[in-house]
Amino acid sequence: MSNQPEHDPFRTARLADAPVVTAPDGAAVYPLLVLEGRGSLAVFTLAPGQVTHAVSHATVQELWQVTAGSGALWRRQGAREETVRLVPGTAASIPLGTAFQFRADEDSDGPLRITAVTVPPWPGTDGEARPEDGPWRATVR
Repeated sequence: MSNQPEHDPFRTARLADAPVVTAPDGAAVYPLLVLEGRGSLAVFTLAPGQVTHAVSHATVQELWQVTAGSGALWRRQGAREETVRLVPGTAASIPLGTAFQFRADEDSDGPLRITAVTVPPWPGTDGEARPEDGPWRATVR
């Protein structure tokens, strides 16, 4: 994580060697940077074959970019629903209130790795992630 004093507006971080926390959907999380009150940057990973729990966020929106591995993302908001392939270079949005679930391909060459910007900063408040019904059976805790 950052080694600058709290009041320093310039932040620098390195990806930790191990996940720092587990997201409510079960993905491993490597937090990186936070702009106080505005947003945060983190890396989320899933091992090959893992499937997250389906959730929606009450207060947080996300922008993703896949940097390694492969898998799929399911999203539903109101009557709109879609499943998209996740491969390096794919970017996707998770708008506020969108139900979503993602999985890593079993034959993925390493973990599915997603760099995400969250607005406002993740993880938000207790109960911020709400359980949803998704298309796949979760395999993570």
